[in-house]
Amino acid sequence: MERITLQDKSFRTYIPYQEIDKAIEQVAAALNRDLRNEDEPVFIGILNGSFMFTADLMKKIDLSCVVTFVKLSSYSGTSSTGTVREIVGLCTDITDRTVVVVEDVVDSGQTIEKLVEDLKKKNPRKIIICTLLFKPNAYRGKIPIDYVCIRIPNDFVVGYGLDYNNLGRQLKDLYVID
Repeated sequence: MERITLQDKSFRTYIPYQEIDKAIEQVAAALNRDLRNEDEPVFIGILNGSFMFTADLMKKIDLSCVVTFVKLSSYSGTSSTGTVREIVGLCTDITDRTVVVVEDVVDSGQTIEKLVEDLKKKNPRKIIICTLLFKPNAYRGKIPIDYVCIRIPNDFVVGYGLDYNNLGRQLKDLYVID
């Protein structure tokens, strides 16, 4: 088990990349099946955390689709600030389109609730939520999470796009606080 240190915190390997990739493959197969009759769905990656997940997921999607990103922020250190800020907004018309939100981790659900509220104002036909990690014990939202790669306890994780104070996003595996 590999250990790493980011600033003042020690982390240990939690989920190796091979396991992450296998889970993404299963979700991609389900999305390919379920969206095959949709007309060019719009996949919206949530930056910064979902950049690796979005890239790996899209390599496995064989639909004609649009990929775009928005940048939201709600974390400081290891905890949510309770406020979701939009840093970069949506630049794609989603009117009457199927939208797939691609999120790195859904914990409290605040980010998803705010994002879906904002997206609904743009009149999409349907909004689907797809997340790499889901923390069911932390989730307080009302919006169903449609596609989940991996369910985890309410642990703070880094790597594979997720960070601790902007560090660790480039790590291939996921790590948990030791």
